[in-house]
Amino acid sequence: MTTFIEKNVEGVGVVLFVRSLRAKRINLSIKPFEGVRVSVPKGVSFQQAEQFVLKKLAWIQKNSSKVKKIESQKRAIAKQLGQMDVESAKEKLIQRLCALAKEHGFNFGKATVRHQKTKWGSCSYQNNISLNIQLTLLPQELIDYVLLHELVHTKIKNHSPQFWTELDKYVGDAKRLRSRLNQFLIDGDTN
Repeated sequence: MTTFIEKNVEGVGVVLFVRSLRAKRINLSIKPFEGVRVSVPKGVSFQQAEQFVLKKLAWIQKNSSKVKKIESQKRAIAKQLGQMDVESAKEKLIQRLCALAKEHGFNFGKATVRHQKTKWGSCSYQNNISLNIQLTLLPQELIDYVLLHELVHTKIKNHSPQFWTELDKYVGDAKRLRSRLNQFLIDGDTN
């Protein structure tokens, strides 16, 4: 049985303190839509855990603002997805994938578009490509980057240096584009 308490900590707000039999030390985390959580190991009192939180006040405040930004972005994504014409968005992604494959001489199996929680796209060993519907919310340069990333996986099934060199041939500076892509969040866990 898990023991927990919620407590309003000055300067932080509501904090969830959870007794954890697996924890070796006090563990502090902040998650979007969940807030501040503290795992408290056996042998440590909830009062000691609260003192730990107060010592980490600056870190909590700094990271809480980042989490609020993530929450805001996720709400905006959910709103945009709710207003999207899903069928035309899927069609647009598949058409662009086919055009890039033809232009660069790639072959792939099936292509599907779904609402994925953690990935922008994937390529199976059978060269079937799966794309995230949320791609349609990105700038065109990043959409093309993801599509070409998956198309290159039809030839190279890993993220070796050879893969990145090959991808660079089609997108220019893949690492710069990857960095830009990482600034966008997927609705769900971040990738």
